[in-house]
Amino acid sequence: MKELTLPIAIHLVVALPALALGVVQLARAKGTASHKTLGWAWAALMMMVAVSSFWILEIRKGAGFSLIHLLSVWTLISLACAIWFIRRGNVRAHIGFMIGTFVGLAGAGLGALAPGRFLAQLLFA
Repeated sequence: MKELTLPIAIHLVVALPALALGVVQLARAKGTASHKTLGWAWAALMMMVAVSSFWILEIRKGAGFSLIHLLSVWTLISLACAIWFIRRGNVRAHIGFMIGTFVGLAGAGLGALAPGRFLAQLLFA
């Protein structure tokens, strides 16, 4: 089994609550004070998820970044765009970027369950 490194541990510790809070945010009423507060918490978790991924280099066996890291870069851009749009009153664009970011998180989580990946080995071995 692959070893749990500090970067992977940090990534998991912030990704799992981000996934749960994302589901809550999508299910709750929008535009409320609690939606805004939880939205900032979710965005902070997502920033930590994206940034922590830059220290996870297992796919290329420590040889540097992989194509998956482009998702992390896109996540940071997407979060910035979502915040920028909602501050300018463009709710539709905000929703699109936030839902897209959540779908990216869910997709990355499914990818982490691929055979040979640490999470798959942890859960299914």
